[in-house]
Amino acid sequence: MIRLHNTLGNKIEEFVPIKTGFVGMYHCGPTVYDFVHIGNLRAFFTADLVRRVFEYEGYEVKQIMNITDVGIGGDNDEGEDKIIKGLKREGKNISLESMKELSDFYTERFKEDINKLNIKTPDVLPKASEHITDDIEFIKILEEKGFAYKTSDGIYFDTSKASDYGKLGGINETGESSSRIGLNSEKKNQKDFALWKFNSNLGYPSPWGQGFPGWHIECSAMSTKYLGNTFDIHTGGIDLAPIHHNNEIVQSESAHGKEFAHYWLHNGFVNVSDTKMAKSEGNFITLKTIEENGFSPLAYRYFLLGSHYRTPTNFTWEGLQSAQNALDKLKNFMDLSFASVGQPISTEYKKLFLEGLENDLNTPEALAVVWNLLKDNNVDVATKRFTLLDFDKVLGLKLGEKKYIPEDVQKLADEREIARKNKDFTKADELRKQIEDKGYTLKDTENGPVLSLK
Repeated sequence: MIRLHNTLGNKIEEFVPIKTGFVGMYHCGPTVYDFVHIGNLRAFFTADLVRRVFEYEGYEVKQIMNITDVGIGGDNDEGEDKIIKGLKREGKNISLESMKELSDFYTERFKEDINKLNIKTPDVLPKASEHITDDIEFIKILEEKGFAYKTSDGIYFDTSKASDYGKLGGINETGESSSRIGLNSEKKNQKDFALWKFNSNLGYPSPWGQGFPGWHIECSAMSTKYLGNTFDIHTGGIDLAPIHHNNEIVQSESAHGKEFAHYWLHNGFVNVSDTKMAKSEGNFITLKTIEENGFSPLAYRYFLLGSHYRTPTNFTWEGLQSAQNALDKLKNFMDLSFASVGQPISTEYKKLFLEGLENDLNTPEALAVVWNLLKDNNVDVATKRFTLLDFDKVLGLKLGEKKYIPEDVQKLADEREIARKNKDFTKADELRKQIEDKGYTLKDTENGPVLSLK
């Protein structure tokens, strides 16, 4: 029995699928205007964790994550459009062609990052720019049902027509604060939001005029296109719940007359010095930064596993070092020469591991089971190793692969091996000392030198 905290209702609920043995899930993906920072990556890690847990439990999963690769040419509910901001930052012309060039580049960087974090590629990664027609058809339905109206700058959703608007929680009722870009005298209600924004200089044709789809309609159109009008799980960062996700809900349920998603999961922020990590704050760290500091990207995955997904977590380099040390200990325990199939796993520890995961994806509890297993002298080494490989289907730490060694340390080891073969033992000893100064030990074996973290 998997129990999840459903933001819709703010309580832990037993998961009941729409279709037995099948889970359809949608995740708000990146806006590809820059490198994603490690705070953004927590949302995608959480989506991957949800998928892995359900697959581990034997469910068939269909996973969709969108790519926001086109702007609206002006302001939206978050202020200045991010794609436009990216074009300005890189000194590019503001055009559809430039938008595609920018977004294609950062889409590939995003894919590289999730691959490094061992995040499974979703079944579909739909791009917003390739679903403009779907957005228009969706808006037409809302217009026909009386939920849309026109102003001088676009087509808006009339929130007064939906009595339960804001049911996900967090909507402020006081007017201007309901919109992050301030008052709009043409709106019927300040909580009304854009379905289509006009732009006479840039954009796509539509029945209402040239322009761009609103940010929220893109997710509704893409999620329902691939999963149907009602699906099981929708995830995203907690910052998306008050506005973006409430807007998705109200426009989708108004259009189709049925519940949009049954379970809403939101991950907490990754903070730096107790402040939310954000590009606007200038305190963001990328996965590349982590690698440049000598850490494995999978150390960051372990770091995230150490906190419950709903809990804000404070990133520190000391915390990441602890995660790297723990990951190295796990990999050092795994003997890569042992057979990967045909051995038993500990059913007792698997039961405990599942209990943690089924308790709203409690990964700290699951990790505690891992370390208790390693310390248990009543379980033989082979069973421990095969049980860990089984657990790694969820943890995603690649425990069946060699541990991460920084490039500069590996280079020193390679140079030392050449010196040793050339019988230049003085140089070999000097290189060993440099390796040790970087926090690693080197052991010569029949199969070659083996590096380990001290």
